[in-house]
Amino acid sequence: MIGEQPFRRVGEARKHGIVCVADHASNFVPADIALGIPEALLGNHIAVDIGTAGIADRLARRHGIPAHIAAVSRIVCDLHRTEDSPGLVPVTSDGHTIPGNIGANIEGRIERFHRPYHTALGAWLDAAEPELILALHSFTPSLASREEDRPWQVALLYNQDDRAARHAIRLFEAEGLTVGDNQPYSGRDLNATMDRHAEAKGRPYMTIEIRQDEITTEAQQARWAALVADVAERTALALRGGKV
Repeated sequence: MIGEQPFRRVGEARKHGIVCVADHASNFVPADIALGIPEALLGNHIAVDIGTAGIADRLARRHGIPAHIAAVSRIVCDLHRTEDSPGLVPVTSDGHTIPGNIGANIEGRIERFHRPYHTALGAWLDAAEPELILALHSFTPSLASREEDRPWQVALLYNQDDRAARHAIRLFEAEGLTVGDNQPYSGRDLNATMDRHAEAKGRPYMTIEIRQDEITTEAQQARWAALVADVAERTALALRGGKV
């Protein structure tokens, strides 16, 4: 983490522009936290949304969409959960036990990671008053703990406010992609960050989930960053009443 902050920022937010939030973009584990898992698992989807850090950086540096990016792994403290969620400090994930989280000081991790992340994010969004928030995630093509078909290349998640999602689904489908609508899980079940910082404030948002085999290389991430930026800009235009 940068100076013990559980987030990093790339780019400068402009008033009423588009911004990006990436809650699961890091696999960093502070040296004083022993999770008790094989190091190889830090490259696994249980620890990080693979590919999202590269896309968020490119959105900010090349496409003018500044980003608020997590700087700590979701298996240390899941920033995309409410403070009272059982999964905030997970003891298992996709069949893997995380011994170091059993009996962990959950309040301590909330104070150290969760609250600073969301306090800073809230202040950043209040100052920017964005016309659209892009919440960026990725999902694994398959789970170890259960069998299910995951054919979607990209998906849009939402809880009650689907204004932006409806436009984005149509625009991604127009690119010839297989697009999920509240898949592979529903935003009505898990939408913590956008519930708090978007829906509660009446701010339009689009939560994008990209399948991880689509964004493993830098070239793939560059392609998807350009595509996501285009869809976000056209969605923002549609929300303003323009034609896309």
